[in-house]
Amino acid sequence: MAIPILHDWEKYFSHPHEGLGSSYERIMLNLLLSRYQQQYQINTILETPSFGFTGLSGINMVALAQKGCEVSLEDHNHHRLQMITDLWHSLNLPLKHKYNEDYSVLDYPDKSFDMGYNFSAMWFTKDIALFLSELGRVCSKLILICVPNRQGIGYRMQIKDYSPNAYPELKPEHLDPISITYLMNKNGWKLIDKNYIDCPPWPDIGMNKELFFKRVVGSNKPAPEPIASNEVSIMPYYQGNDPSFESRMLKFSLLERFAPPCFQKYWAHHQYLAFTK
Repeated sequence: MAIPILHDWEKYFSHPHEGLGSSYERIMLNLLLSRYQQQYQINTILETPSFGFTGLSGINMVALAQKGCEVSLEDHNHHRLQMITDLWHSLNLPLKHKYNEDYSVLDYPDKSFDMGYNFSAMWFTKDIALFLSELGRVCSKLILICVPNRQGIGYRMQIKDYSPNAYPELKPEHLDPISITYLMNKNGWKLIDKNYIDCPPWPDIGMNKELFFKRVVGSNKPAPEPIASNEVSIMPYYQGNDPSFESRMLKFSLLERFAPPCFQKYWAHHQYLAFTK
């Protein structure tokens, strides 16, 4: 979760250096998505809103698309939507896309998609009750929602930069897992899994993680091998040019795998909620 992405998202399309933090995050999300895709035999996916990741916009579903899933996504910015479409074409992947001004209506027939997905973008919806009702209507098997960990140290530090006047497009109250679960239950969807995700050894801070490591270990010491490069991006991995990318990111997953929930509650960057009918 980083509010600055509202203003600097476009730079990643010309220079897709996302840094270690976002790169690690992508691999953790890919593993989660792959698990659910296999478990529920997901073939069609709607991601809406698709804007919310700190980094290159619109590529959260690339890994599943490369496995053969049919992906549709929505955005409330025409220019960004076109840039996302061009990026998918550069990867030789099909993409269905649609502009949606406020996400109050999802213009698809009932049960058009096996899965609905939202990553850290719920606060762009104008009316969360309408949005979740629509999402439940157009999906049939699974809805996976990821929100910033509001108990986390990083979120509490970053949300201090928020004010309704400065960011009228954001509604932080829409990120509340309890409210989301209540509304999903009301729509006939049952919470079947929830957990913390994205729990690396660095806090969720608005800082380049390479710089963070240098400050921790000392500027005269070499950076850990997985982040020795000045450029960290998942795009070469998706292009087939960096097969060891995932294994390098997994070297930082010790806390992800072994830290107790009482620790992750305050350190993990995100929390996910999975719902089925």
